[in-house]
Order: sequence, then structure tokens, then C-alpha cells
Amino acid sequence: MRRSLDTRGREAGPVAQHEMNVTPMLDVLLVLLVIFMAAAVGMHHTMDAQFPDPCAVVCTGTQPIVLEVLPGSRFLLNKYEVTANELAARLRAVFEGRPIKVLTVSGRRGVPYEQVINAMDVARSAGVRVLAIQPR
Repeated sequence: MRRSLDTRGREAGPVAQHEMNVTPMLDVLLVLLVIFMAAAVGMHHTMDAQFPDPCAVVCTGTQPIVLEVLPGSRFLLNKYEVTANELAARLRAVFEGRPIKVLTVSGRRGVPYEQVINAMDVARSAGVRVLAIQPR
């Protein structure tokens, strides 16, 4: 410990050296870290997709339903053109009597990712259970 002198030159006693207590600040930082980690997990959204199994020979069974997403909010549903306004109604009509509700989605080059995801959302709301993404 150092000793200091007062104004008259006498020894004044030990000088108090103060150190900042950082424990409360670390506690607050750790709580904030836990909160942000929990919020980040809650913000992560996924969409389940399934790739179709490749057939070595001609596949048997019912004809698959393929939705092609074209530029400009246009769609081809099994090669028939459908507008964005009538897509949900057409999908409901196609899948109404089918026990297996699988839709294969294909996006053309130049189509924004958001437009493909919106088409998949419309298909889910129309009753499609499984969405398969057609590989290039």
C-alpha cells in the first residue's frame, strides 16, 4: 500500500485503490446471450421437401402431378397453363379424389426463389401433403 501526504506534508494514511466489480456486468451479458440464442432458434423456419425416387425402368402407378413455376406469376400444372389467381382452386380440384397427395414442384431458370416458395405455400393450403422438388 502506498501512503500519501496531506496538504501540510504529514502522512495521510493508506490510499484507497478502487477496482471495478465486473461480476454484475458479466451476469447481464450472459442473460442477454441466452435470450438472443433462444430468439435465434425460434426464428429459424424450414420447409420439408422430398426428392422423388428415380425409377430404373418406367414407373408404374398414377401419373404424378407436376407444378412448373414460370416467370411472371404463371404456372404449368401437368402442362396446362394456370394463373396465380386460379392455382389454389385447380390444385384442390386435382387432389380432391386422390388418396396420395404428392406434388412435384419445378422452377424454371430466372424464376425468383420467393415465387417458388409462394407456390409451395399455395399447394400446402390446397391440401397437398408432400412436396417433392424436381431435380434439374
